[in-house]
Amino acid sequence: MLYQIHEWQRSFLGPLSYFAQANARMLNDHASPLSQWPGVQRMAAGFELIHRLGKDYEKPEFGIHSALAHEHEIAVIERVALDKPFCQLKRFKRFSDDPATIEKMKADPVVLVVAPLSGHHATLLRDTVRTLLREHKVYITDWVDARMVPAEAGTFGLDDYVAYIEEFIRHIGARELHVISVCQPTVPVLAAVSLMAARGEHTPLSLTMMGGPIDPRRSPTGVNNLATTQPLSWFKNNVVQTVPPNYPGHGREVYPGFLQHAGFIAMNPSRHLSSHWDYYQNLLRGDQEDAASHRKFYDEYNAVLDMPAAFYLDTIATVFQQFLLPRGLWDVAGERVNPAAITKSALLTVEGELDDISGLGQTQAAHDLCSGIPAKRRAHKVIEGAGHYGIFSGRRWREKVYPQVRDFIRKFDRAMK
Repeated sequence: MLYQIHEWQRSFLGPLSYFAQANARMLNDHASPLSQWPGVQRMAAGFELIHRLGKDYEKPEFGIHSALAHEHEIAVIERVALDKPFCQLKRFKRFSDDPATIEKMKADPVVLVVAPLSGHHATLLRDTVRTLLREHKVYITDWVDARMVPAEAGTFGLDDYVAYIEEFIRHIGARELHVISVCQPTVPVLAAVSLMAARGEHTPLSLTMMGGPIDPRRSPTGVNNLATTQPLSWFKNNVVQTVPPNYPGHGREVYPGFLQHAGFIAMNPSRHLSSHWDYYQNLLRGDQEDAASHRKFYDEYNAVLDMPAAFYLDTIATVFQQFLLPRGLWDVAGERVNPAAITKSALLTVEGELDDISGLGQTQAAHDLCSGIPAKRRAHKVIEGAGHYGIFSGRRWREKVYPQVRDFIRKFDRAMK
């Protein structure tokens, strides 16, 4: 019933939110005589805040229509390269009318960015993609909100996630591919490439793993501690819900986005309360630049998706409770995952010094597991002053992390082809 109660609440708040938005616009319109009333700016700011708190946040668009590549402005078109029930493999195709730029772009490395299926949409990696487009051909996994996947499409577990990654790598072509995995997908990506290597298939030229829980036993964070202090049955009984009738996925078991969002807020409630108070104050002062920054951040942060329950529970058990990957005991569809089988892919791991989601050492653990990769083709970077999001988005990503990732990819793109 919890999901249905949430839907009733959303139905109630929707009209209230838009009523508040209409009032805010009316009171802010200088052509309206109401805008001249004493204290009207405070009322308008209050209505705007009510609208922001009560509105429904849909999936944002990537919105990348142009980029700077090789010092030239180019056009970018978002295309679906492969359409699966639970994920779309998207490509950001670059175009230019400058012959020299076209030739340079043709020689650029191909990169698959594997986005996390952990609450937020893949658009959270918009800055990652936009920066990579400077000197790379870019694909990304755009995971589908589970409530929008019809129940007849079947279940989706961690094994299915691994199979999807394998299929995407084969579709693009492993011989010319570099894979970047951000946060949670570092684990299934390592599994997928390990299985492909063990079968004798071609593997990507390089693997870049950023802020992921390869071995959560190292420097455990609050996220890790929650998973280890509660039995799996607790998660199934307390967070798994059934999609109500008003969605295509009616009847599917999911970990709802609204519960995940509540968890995100609960990790640092004072910060979010302060942020919304600052937004209210910015509206009162007429500081539209800071107010726009607040809206931009929360339009993304508040847009969440439902995760398939099977995948969520598999991840809790396999990754965070039983630690099957670092213990060498993980079987995927009957095949043992053995990262030591990887011998031809280069490996780069990136961690944030202040990461409070994947602690220091958790991603670095991949080097111990990938013992078949020679030391000269492995590297580890710790980004000083960076939190979890700072290693793939924002100024630190663009100025500190990206140049190192780019150079690593270039080095092994040339060496292995």
